[in-house]
Amino acid sequence: MDGFINVLKPPGMTSSDAVLFVRRLLPRKTAVGHGGTLDPDAAGVLPVCVGRATRLFDYIIDKTKVYIGELCLGVTTDTADASGKVLETRPVRASADDVKHVLPEFTGHIWQVPPMYSALKRDGRPLYELARRGETLDIPAREVVVHGVEYLCETAPGRHLLAIECGKGVYIRSLMRDIGERLGDGGHMSFLLRARAGAFTVSDAYTLDELKAMGDLTPALRPMDALLGGYIRVDVRGQYEAKVRAGVPLRPEWTENYPDADGFFRVYVNGVFAGMGEKTETGEIRFRAMLLPPINETLPK
Repeated sequence: MDGFINVLKPPGMTSSDAVLFVRRLLPRKTAVGHGGTLDPDAAGVLPVCVGRATRLFDYIIDKTKVYIGELCLGVTTDTADASGKVLETRPVRASADDVKHVLPEFTGHIWQVPPMYSALKRDGRPLYELARRGETLDIPAREVVVHGVEYLCETAPGRHLLAIECGKGVYIRSLMRDIGERLGDGGHMSFLLRARAGAFTVSDAYTLDELKAMGDLTPALRPMDALLGGYIRVDVRGQYEAKVRAGVPLRPEWTENYPDADGFFRVYVNGVFAGMGEKTETGEIRFRAMLLPPINETLPK
């Protein structure tokens, strides 16, 4: 079994626990992983990699994601979400118009300090472990990309629902915290739903109960290239299949559509997804993730 399962992770469960749940429904020794961690309190799309698809993790993690989150003004917490210890409360003065006014400041290439309660590591240890021991560290700000922040509605006094489209490495908790500080009221993330991750959306995700009821998860499997549509496709002529299976770097004359661009590419042979390749300085495409097993036959000249 190879491919991706679009899991609807419930709140109150870690991403690792969701993967373990799915693993128990699959044949023994099936490799399983997830394509991008969701906070335990968050719900939404969690792409689960199954079988050989686990080799594609590095190529799906960078895909654009869409989140629906609630900003709760007036209360700051040590985790920057609703599960944390309250550090400070302030009167809420900002209106919905005030929130809308500052949102453009949080789009584009921005600098963001990750929360102390995160899975980032320092000297090999997750920051959340250090935070639970009462340790505090200076965490350097990182540049991240937020494609857009849309104001949706005011859900209650001081609570505002936002839609965030962003790339890899953005902490929505930090974004909400920073918006609250910019407004002068402080704030935290009180709700989070990941509505989209690459080609997977919440509307076609499977709940854990639905997966359990299936028994056989084959109908839930999406093809291994389901999340890779953003990469250029390269088709290799059939007579070079043995070379492809052997992982030999691709030459332009072996393909139907050798790309002029640099970077990573989806490689197919006889219409079958063979893996991910990267163009080298010599102009060949070298495999970085080979998905086809080798075959024992003489390689064509």
